[in-house]
Amino acid sequence: MAKREKQPTCVQVEGNSGFGEVNGIALGPDSPDRPAVYMVLRRSRHQFEQRPVTTGVLGQTQSHGRSRGVVDFGAESSMLCDSKGVFTGFQIKYSKKSKQTLPRHLVTAGAVVTMILRHLVSIGLGPRVTSPVTRGPLVEMTRSASSDMSEFRNIFSKARHIAIITGAGVSAESGVPTFRGAAGYWRKWQSQDIATPEAFFRNPSLVWEFYHYRREVMLSKGPNAAHLAIAECEARLRKQGRSVVVITQVIDDLHRQAGSRHVLKIHGSLFETRCVSCGHVAVNQSSPICAALEGKGSPDPDTSDAKIPPEELPRCEKSDCHGLLRPNVTWFGETLDSHVLTKVETVLDTCDLCLVVGTSSIVYPAAMFAPQVASRGVPVAEFNIDTTSETTRFTYHFQGPCGATLPLALARHESEDI
Repeated sequence: MAKREKQPTCVQVEGNSGFGEVNGIALGPDSPDRPAVYMVLRRSRHQFEQRPVTTGVLGQTQSHGRSRGVVDFGAESSMLCDSKGVFTGFQIKYSKKSKQTLPRHLVTAGAVVTMILRHLVSIGLGPRVTSPVTRGPLVEMTRSASSDMSEFRNIFSKARHIAIITGAGVSAESGVPTFRGAAGYWRKWQSQDIATPEAFFRNPSLVWEFYHYRREVMLSKGPNAAHLAIAECEARLRKQGRSVVVITQVIDDLHRQAGSRHVLKIHGSLFETRCVSCGHVAVNQSSPICAALEGKGSPDPDTSDAKIPPEELPRCEKSDCHGLLRPNVTWFGETLDSHVLTKVETVLDTCDLCLVVGTSSIVYPAAMFAPQVASRGVPVAEFNIDTTSETTRFTYHFQGPCGATLPLALARHESEDI
C-alpha cells in the first residue's frame, strides 16, 4: 500500500509574490526540526501551486508599487517591533559587520507571515490547519465582525471546549498599570527598557525595584467583573462536562483570585521567582519580597535608584544554592516556555469556541493564537474597548469595557440544565 503523503499545514495571507497571488504560506513535512516552507499561489479559482522556499525566508520588496526583485533572508534574520510590540520590519544579518534593515512597507504580507511562521516553528508552535491547500482559501480576510449577542449566546450554549485569551485590558479594569503607550512609564523608563535579561544583569537592584512596585500594586487590587464572569463560567460548565481554559498574557494573579482553575500563563507570573544559578522556581507572595525592598520602587521620575547590593536582593532559599532570584516572567528578547506553549497549542487545536478579551492583538506570538483558531472555521469573539488589527478576522466583536460585556456573554444560557 502506497504511503500517503502528509499535507502541509497552511494559513491564509494577503499579498502578491511576483509569481502570482500569494494565497497562503505552507509548512511542509520535510523534517521535524526544519520544515520546508512553501508559497501557495492561486492559478485559478480552484487551482493552486506550491512554490518551495528553499533557503532562509523568501520575500519580495516593493518600491512605489513596482517590484524590486527577491530578497533571500538569511538564517539570522529577525523581526523588529516598536515600543508597543507592533511589527516594523526585518533585520537581515549577512555577517558580523553586514546587516540590512527592511522596513515594513517594503515587505509583502507573504514575507511577514513566513517570518512569523519560522519563529513559531522554532519554538514548537507551528499552525495546525489541516485543510489541504488545494481546496481553496481557508479564511475570508475582509468580512465584518458581528455584534449580535443573541447569536453569540446560541453558539456559546453549544460549545464544549472554550478557549479564552486574555490580555492587559482585563487587568486594567482592576486598576493595574499596563505599562503601554505614552502613559506606560515607570520613572523614566518603559517596560521594554527594564524588562530584559541585559538590564537585570547590569542592574538587578533597579529591575527588582520595578517588579517590587508591580507586586505591591497587584497585592492591593482584586478581580473585576470580567475575571469573575470567566471563573463562574468555568465552574458552571465543568459540572456539565464542558471545559473553559484561560490563555493569558498578563503576569498578575487575578484569574486565580477570581477562582479560575485552568489558566495557562504564557508570559509567566509576577508572584513566582526563578533562581539564576540553579533554576529553581517557587511561588512567592511575600510583601515585601525582601527587607531591602521595603518602601522602594516609587514610580516618581525624580526618585533616585536604591542601588541595593546584590547580596540583599531576593536569594534562593535552597540550602545548597542561595543564588540571586529573578521574577519568573518572560522578558523582552526571551523565548516563551515551550511546555506552556505545547499546552496552548493543544487547547487551540481542540476548542470549538474562542474568546479574545482585553488584548490589542499586536504582540507575537500571542497575536496569532485567535487567527489560528479562526482559520479552521471556529467562531472567535473579540471583547475589547476598541477594534484591533485582527477584528475583521473574527466572527464577533463586542466593543466596550470587558467587565460590562463579558458577564452578559458568559451568563447561564436558558438551555443549561445545571
